[in-house]
Amino acid sequence: MKKIGFLSFGHWSPNEYSQARSAADVLHQSIDLAIAAEEMGVDGAYFRVHHFARQAASPFPLLAAIGARTSKIEIGTGVIDMRYENPLYMAEDAGAADLISGGRLQLGISRGSPEQVIDGWRLFGHTPAPGETDADMARRHTEAFLKVLDGKGFAPPNPRPMFPNPPGLLRIEPYSEGLRDRIWWGSASNATAVWAAELGMNLQSSTLKVDETGEPLHVQQRKQIDAYREAYKKAGHTGEPRVSVARSIFALTNDLDRAYFGRDRNSEDHVGRLDDTTWSVFGRSYAAEPEKLVKLLRDDEAIQAADTLLLTVPNQLGVDYNAHVLESILAHVAPELGWR
Repeated sequence: MKKIGFLSFGHWSPNEYSQARSAADVLHQSIDLAIAAEEMGVDGAYFRVHHFARQAASPFPLLAAIGARTSKIEIGTGVIDMRYENPLYMAEDAGAADLISGGRLQLGISRGSPEQVIDGWRLFGHTPAPGETDADMARRHTEAFLKVLDGKGFAPPNPRPMFPNPPGLLRIEPYSEGLRDRIWWGSASNATAVWAAELGMNLQSSTLKVDETGEPLHVQQRKQIDAYREAYKKAGHTGEPRVSVARSIFALTNDLDRAYFGRDRNSEDHVGRLDDTTWSVFGRSYAAEPEKLVKLLRDDEAIQAADTLLLTVPNQLGVDYNAHVLESILAHVAPELGWR
């Protein structure tokens, strides 16, 4: 058995071929797709977060809205860039969204990726401390966020408060018990996967990873997952952590599928520069008839090692088509692989 969710980047474009032509379109369609996904038995609705871009950002209003309109599906992010976040304010937003959803939030966070503007996190009021990189700052924000999610009081109360206080130090409110166990770290390297394991976070691995060995993405990810799980146990955490990988997967079941993806040009991994100093491997997409797709996915070592698979969806093609994409995987692919 494997949990299957979708991951939407929430793109919008005013061009005539897009069914998501505005931010309002994306937000309303995201809610509709999550509802449809829950009805067909999809396990999770996840959303990417990018700033200064025509795509999804400010995730908590969307997550709360989906939580209020659904009852079972997991609701998450993949990922929130922690360079931009105030950890305490984020903890309030996350607590509220989790309570609205009845404890279904699965928050993916990370140090972030190259953005649309130069050092956009500075425009949000965040500056690395002396000697820190922006990645260091993101990890510092993460540790502060995790600490307040523990629910322990840390703020000295005002001796003359506006409202009566409970005894002792005060914590962030609203507090949602159990949310701390549902935080995921989006890791692009083995080292940060180990760091996430030591802090007791779950692991998200995307369609992009730092190229550390020259091997195919799925092999490098499987080794990353192995290193993560070993570090999790070594750190003394109890229970089994969760691991997700993201993939672009399309079962070609009709003429429209074949028109959109039948000539997919991304059927192999690609190696390129993530930034001026980092070489990365970008994962292939899978688009084939269901029988062939089953064979291809069976050979993907990272998918086999993970307990959760996030299917990236082409959200600009509209709710109905994306619901079809998800239903095709559930009906024609997942049962043959033992995921259902």
